[in-house]
Amino acid sequence: MASAIFTLMFLATMMLLQLMAVAQTDGSKPVGASITANDDAPSWLSSSGEFAFGFRQMENKDYYLLSIWYEKIPEKTVVWYAMGEDPTDDPAVSRGSKVELTADSGLVLTDPEGNRIWSSGGFLGTVSSGVMNDTGNFVLQDRNSDRLWESFTHPTDTLLPTQIVEAAGIVSSRRTETNFSLGRFQLRFLDDGNLVLNAMNFPTKFAYDEYYTSGTSDDSNSSNSGYRLIFNESGYMYILRRNGQRSYLTEGTVPTDFYHRATLNFDGVFTQYFYPKASSGNRSWSSVWSKPDNICVDMRSGLGSGVCGYNSICDLKADKRPECNCPKGFSLLDQNDKYGSCIPDFELGCRSDGLNSTEDQYDFTELTNVDWPTSDYERYRPYEEDECRKSCLNDCLCSVAIFRDGCWKKKLPLSNGRVDIGMNGKAFLKFRKGSVPLDRPPLPLPGDNKKPDTKLITGSVVLGTSVFVNFVLVGAFCLTSSFIYRKKTEKTPEGGSCLETNLRYFSYKELAEATNDFKDELGRGGFGVVYKGTIQAGSTKVVAVKKLDRVVQDGEKAFKTEVQVIGQTHHKNLARLLGFCDEGQNRLLVYEFLSNGTLANFLFGSFRPSWKQRTQIAFGIARGLLYLHEECGTQIIHCDIKPQNILLDDYYNARISDFGLAKLLAMDQSKTQTAMRGTKGYISPEWFRNKPITVKVDVYSFGVILLEIICCRKSVDLEIGEAENPLLTDWAYDCYVNGTLDVLIGDDTEAMNDMSTLERLLKVGIWCIQEEPSLRPTMRKVTQMLEGVIEVPAAPNPCPYSTFSNYYQ
Repeated sequence: MASAIFTLMFLATMMLLQLMAVAQTDGSKPVGASITANDDAPSWLSSSGEFAFGFRQMENKDYYLLSIWYEKIPEKTVVWYAMGEDPTDDPAVSRGSKVELTADSGLVLTDPEGNRIWSSGGFLGTVSSGVMNDTGNFVLQDRNSDRLWESFTHPTDTLLPTQIVEAAGIVSSRRTETNFSLGRFQLRFLDDGNLVLNAMNFPTKFAYDEYYTSGTSDDSNSSNSGYRLIFNESGYMYILRRNGQRSYLTEGTVPTDFYHRATLNFDGVFTQYFYPKASSGNRSWSSVWSKPDNICVDMRSGLGSGVCGYNSICDLKADKRPECNCPKGFSLLDQNDKYGSCIPDFELGCRSDGLNSTEDQYDFTELTNVDWPTSDYERYRPYEEDECRKSCLNDCLCSVAIFRDGCWKKKLPLSNGRVDIGMNGKAFLKFRKGSVPLDRPPLPLPGDNKKPDTKLITGSVVLGTSVFVNFVLVGAFCLTSSFIYRKKTEKTPEGGSCLETNLRYFSYKELAEATNDFKDELGRGGFGVVYKGTIQAGSTKVVAVKKLDRVVQDGEKAFKTEVQVIGQTHHKNLARLLGFCDEGQNRLLVYEFLSNGTLANFLFGSFRPSWKQRTQIAFGIARGLLYLHEECGTQIIHCDIKPQNILLDDYYNARISDFGLAKLLAMDQSKTQTAMRGTKGYISPEWFRNKPITVKVDVYSFGVILLEIICCRKSVDLEIGEAENPLLTDWAYDCYVNGTLDVLIGDDTEAMNDMSTLERLLKVGIWCIQEEPSLRPTMRKVTQMLEGVIEVPAAPNPCPYSTFSNYYQ
């Protein structure tokens, strides 16, 4: 009997403990619960423990931010925070502040003296409890579990999966990375169905012109306009239209088993990030996609300073985030705000005593492809470069002259400064001679042709110190120079060349060992054989090593040029070059290894890939080609775009490979005559007619690949016989004209259910394969048409005058 009672007591105790454990971890807190800001402040966790609500300590340890963050990430990334009554004030609160859950006002934040700073408020009903959900949403609910208020409907700078933004919804950036007060940028979902990004001013919060728009409004058909922004639980973000169609913002395939967030960064770039939940691998936030593609160039509002402050220059970094620099002769107005305005270190203006701007007083810093496009007050055309320089130099109002399609004179303050490689012009920035102190050299800028006089700076330091210190400095300088010289000599292999690049140099012996004596062959291409290997770069890294053969005869100088250009290209849709080998006749390139192989294997295998994956791959290829043609420092025509040269990374994002190995063009060249290159089925007509080769040859090849992506069949398939339409380009156009798209895609129900996208992609493909190169769109226009930003007109017959089908027979 006693044993039975003991057993029952034990079971009852265990059940009670389980109930207590559930009560402690369901994320729910009753009215009256509170947290006080101090070093030992607890937080309210969600049931999974992934999100926390409470006070996050700031860099100044005496201040705290009432916020929600990722608890299981070491960085404790903040995804929501309480803004004060005046959002332009820093929302950080002092030690001893308190947040309490109340029945009538919900969450109430007070300072140490008990004064109310912020409350959730603004709801009808009585709060019974607050719940920190596993989605990152903090919810206030009544006794019937009805929602009265939730953080998801009051976003700050971040959106999370399962979060929805309705019409008129706004997401605002923070002021800086560490200052959580209201910033200058907004993501707004307009009533007309468009999602836009814009800057605004203080204190009126007047919105400037958009620098990004989703293009999801439809004036002619309101039932087709967007009405809701959805970030679904799988990590895809899209605009839901009123007719049920979806316009995706997310690019590529979203990785699973990762944390996701979409943040409007303080510099105006809206980015979706992912972070691995597993403890292994790269433990940092990585970008899935971002808008806009180049905020420095896309920011075109005539009002405001632009991305950076006045008189500053915006340059895009590899991660698509802007970097701001003051030009020569200018310095930051606030030394603690590197994104702020710059002020001249000299007086520039018109004086009543007649001592105005002259050639004896001022000089220019010459910058390539730099502009402040909204600060013009004069334009001279036609005008020569020397005339432009002199006109500004002798004009006391002129602070900078831009020579591009004439002469543009600009005055202070300069706004919307940016580096724009598509500008094809020069900026002559005026500064007073002798105004820049030697101990504060200007920040280096792209295109700056005047380098600091290192010898003069070094001399001034040496002459201004004691004899003993001078002796030590001179000795250290000699030893350092000798060491650097020896290091450079050691790193140059016998018979090799010293290439000035940030790529890693490999010896032939290293790569032979890395590839197990070149035994694991991955594939063969027009430029050589590719082998799989492993290298040590902090950790063991799998790589693809391409052994070049055809470029050897072009000589050492050509190889150097090719490797330098390839090494300077950085885009998420290009295969990344990690290093190279240049030893005598042995020339090899080392690329990142992309685990999912080629697009050819992906498209033409046993199973048809999903329509969603295929369309995202097509968009990625287009963006990569756009970068090669218009956005990288040296224009690159690929000349051999085909599915075998499109690789897929871990998340099935398209990566173009073998770029830069066919032909490089300087920015001032647009045409070249060359021997035929490319692969049967993807070669444009101009190759056969000895016509000038331009970027339009890549557009043609892309068009063929786009049709292959739509149909999942090869462009030339002689195995199926002539009667079965072996030439895809002809067959695709016939199906388009006859309206038999169902025949073209077979039993692909997923594509048939997305008929508007299918028709759009098919028309873009046919435009790209036009026989006349001038009719083919640029890759910029192709990208815009694919994404639905601009309308795609009806496609004409691609071969109205002749046919070159016999080449493929």
